[in-house]
Amino acid sequence: MNRGGGVGVGDESGSDYESGGGMRKPLLMHTGSWYRMGSRQGSLTGAGTSSMAILRESHVSAFLCTLIVALGPIQFGFTGGFSSPTQDAIIRDLDLTLSEFSVFGSLSNVGAMVGAIASGQMAEYIGRKGSLMIAAIPNIIGWLAISFAKDSSFLYMGRLLEGFGVGVISYTVPVYIAEISPQNMRGALGSVNQLSVTVGILLAYLLGMFVPWRLLAVIGILPCTVLIPGLFFIPESPRWLAKMNMMDDFETSLQVLRGFETDISAEVNDIKRAVASANKRTTIRFQELNQKKYRTPLILGIGLLVLQQLSGINGILFYAGSIFKAAGLTNSDLATCALGAIQVLATGVTTWLLDRAGRRILLIISSAGMTLSLLAVAVVFFLKDSISQDSHMYYTLSMISLVALVAFVIAFSFGMGAIPWIIMSEILPVSIKSLAGSFATLANWLTSFGITMTANLMLSWSAGGTFVSYMVVSAFTLVFVILWVPETKGRTLEEIQWSFR
Repeated sequence: MNRGGGVGVGDESGSDYESGGGMRKPLLMHTGSWYRMGSRQGSLTGAGTSSMAILRESHVSAFLCTLIVALGPIQFGFTGGFSSPTQDAIIRDLDLTLSEFSVFGSLSNVGAMVGAIASGQMAEYIGRKGSLMIAAIPNIIGWLAISFAKDSSFLYMGRLLEGFGVGVISYTVPVYIAEISPQNMRGALGSVNQLSVTVGILLAYLLGMFVPWRLLAVIGILPCTVLIPGLFFIPESPRWLAKMNMMDDFETSLQVLRGFETDISAEVNDIKRAVASANKRTTIRFQELNQKKYRTPLILGIGLLVLQQLSGINGILFYAGSIFKAAGLTNSDLATCALGAIQVLATGVTTWLLDRAGRRILLIISSAGMTLSLLAVAVVFFLKDSISQDSHMYYTLSMISLVALVAFVIAFSFGMGAIPWIIMSEILPVSIKSLAGSFATLANWLTSFGITMTANLMLSWSAGGTFVSYMVVSAFTLVFVILWVPETKGRTLEEIQWSFR
């Protein structure tokens, strides 16, 4: 492959658009400053500065791009973690009822559903980078609305705006990472998405212990404020560029991501074949989705994302402080913080394991561990209803419930946190990815809305019964994974998608 592909990109891309039948240009230039410098200088000289040597290292560029877009999932996690440490203060300061605060907690999911519906088409027509740029803006406005809120209306408006941005981010980031990653690192880089979400949650928990809720909302602006300029320094997804018939930019982007001394000929040919096959039919009729090559990926992608939320994870994390208080812990804020830290560590271990052990075995271990942990939590809460709060047994059961909740979060982080998003981005065919990806993301957020809307009320009704319902879902997830989920480790996106034909 010619290493001079980056030279003259700006001169030739216009012809690519015209030959592409009026395809839309991306919102952001698909060549950032370091990208231009690397592709041009790398093609003109055999050696360069130390920074160029770093860029030539295979996979370094994909890793750096992943770190930049990971600011989006950090925003995602911060939004999710905001409710737990701020519940009491917001209810007191704005004179809200528990039901009104539950609405506030769940409205981000409503906004995210709208964002999910729009995300696929946005990412398709203006590019992955352009979609992330658009997603950052309502997040910033939303946090400002919350920080200056005088009543519930501003809280609700801010939460809806945040949710819209997060909905777009939740689809676009895993797709972008999957499309830029080499096959032997796709699992590890893909799991950075969920790792960043957990980091955002932990930051919200930790900072919420020390700063007022209004200041915490202002701090929530920072990830997207940094993300916006960062997007100008990373290349667009090469697979998206190929689909838009921008072939010069496609090859240059891929060369930067793989390293300037890497032969990308085989990967270029694979992507071109996949895109050519997808472009034979530019529209898919609804009844055609029942074909095996579409039906199976849809069921797997949507099924895993729905089951992820039905496990109750967002209800537990959003209202962790209340759950720990119900368990009898006096310092619930500290316990919530510890839970967030453990989630980050567990997700970090998963990042290391994904491209070694594979997706399928981690999902099996994860769902089995979640089932057993939730069973233990449910039994403890049922037993505590008949025991005096002053007894030693009550304290012992409180500690057991804490350990079981931590075990649940570890088990979730071990597989069900990151892998459903990775598999969704891997298995959906190019021809239906925008529509199907939007629908899968919408299903995830719709389920999350139901869980977060009902979690506080269900816990007030029966903590034990709530955890039993979550346990049943986790047990079903175990069966679902064993029977239907394939292994995708070590295969290119094109190989995975061809396997469903």
